[in-house]
Amino acid sequence: MTVIVLTNCPVGLRGFLTRWLLEISPGVFLGAPSTRIRDLLWAEVREYAGQGRALLAYQTDNEQGYAFETHDHTWHPTDHEGLTLIHRPSARPPRGSDPGSEKTDVPRQGWSKASKRRKFGGGR
Repeated sequence: MTVIVLTNCPVGLRGFLTRWLLEISPGVFLGAPSTRIRDLLWAEVREYAGQGRALLAYQTDNEQGYAFETHDHTWHPTDHEGLTLIHRPSARPPRGSDPGSEKTDVPRQGWSKASKRRKFGGGR
């Protein structure tokens, strides 16, 4: 079983993949091609994806029973003690990670006055 997911890719690439895989939803392709064909399809996807992103997931003989690859994603597969996991980058840096910042608890705009008093103290 092979699944290819395309995001923001050229329409021609989607048409190309429908020769070997079934498009079950826009940009989601499913099928059972041979390993050789799957590798050729993935090479074409990486070459012609343009500004788009792509994800390949396929069945294989390992502990998880599947493997996956990504192209131009911010999430990347990483090996963790023999298991392949997805590494998602943090949306924002952790508090206090900036060495030049002295204040990490600064109230954001939009908070109510009562909320600011509760969190940061202070009287009227």
